[in-house]
Amino acid sequence: MYIPTSEIVKRANRTVRECGSRDPYVIARQLDVEIIPCDFSRQRGAYKVIKRNRFIFINENLDAVSKRIVLLHELGHDALHRNEATGTGGFQEFNIFDMADSRMEYEANVFAAQIELDDDEFLDYCERGFDVQQIAAAMDSDINLVALKADIMISQGCRFYRQEHRSDFLRYDK
Repeated sequence: MYIPTSEIVKRANRTVRECGSRDPYVIARQLDVEIIPCDFSRQRGAYKVIKRNRFIFINENLDAVSKRIVLLHELGHDALHRNEATGTGGFQEFNIFDMADSRMEYEANVFAAQIELDDDEFLDYCERGFDVQQIAAAMDSDINLVALKADIMISQGCRFYRQEHRSDFLRYDK
């Protein structure tokens, strides 16, 4: 089932409001989602529901920025796709983070972008003439997530040019 961007934005904003933070560690703790570091060789993270308990497995070898983005992405699966994860026992490794192959990966990335990048701060950088690379550096984020945030803002009526981003920017083998 496709989830409209406007609904994903509402859910992400509600999560920030209810948890009082954009920090994925704080959000996970507030939502009772356990984060488990793993020594993955072929993926960055995974979301699983086991006997009604929710887990995010995160590659312990990632840098701090990547860990934060991956955690937000996996929290997106928790917020948007928990029923699918419960029914299948978790998501398959081969399609993690590849938006070109999976609407759920795209939706989780939209959720991550909305939480990671505050609207007002993002718009302030845009008004000051920053490009996506400069915004990513200033907000300590990923250029592809910033480009996705621009798309979100366009869907809300902002008059920006669409930004190019890789659909598979969070895949581990890229």
